[in-house]
Amino acid sequence: QLQLVESGGGLVQPGGSLRLSCAASGFTLDYYGIGWFRQAPGKEREGISCTSRYGRSSMYADSVKGRFTISRDNAKNTVYLQMNSLKPEDTAVYYCAKSRNYCSLYVSEYNLWGQGTQVTVSS
Repeated sequence: QLQLVESGGGLVQPGGSLRLSCAASGFTLDYYGIGWFRQAPGKEREGISCTSRYGRSSMYADSVKGRFTISRDNAKNTVYLQMNSLKPEDTAVYYCAKSRNYCSLYVSEYNLWGQGTQVTVSS
C-alpha cells in the first residue's frame, strides 16, 4: 500500500522553527518528485516547495523562499521541510505529495497525498 505520512507540526511562536517530516511506505521516495503544500482555512491549497527525483533540484514559492528548506533522507525514505523564521501567515495544514513526474508547485501534478499536519504560528 502506497502511503505518505506527515509529522512534526505544532504550535510555534513567530520567528520560531519547525521541521516537518514526510515518510513514505510502499514505494521508494527517491524515484519521484515530492512536494510540500499547505492550506489555510478558506484558502486554496498552495504549493510551497518540491524536490525532484533523486534530489537533483528543488523549487520554492516566493512566500517561503529563503526561510524554508526541503531535503531528503533516502535511508529513511523520508523528505523533510525545515521551516525557519515562521510567521503567523504560515499557519495552515501542511501536506506532502508524490508527483506523477516532475517537481512542480501545481496540485494537479500530484497523485498521492498524506493526511496533513497542522502548523500554527502564534504568540
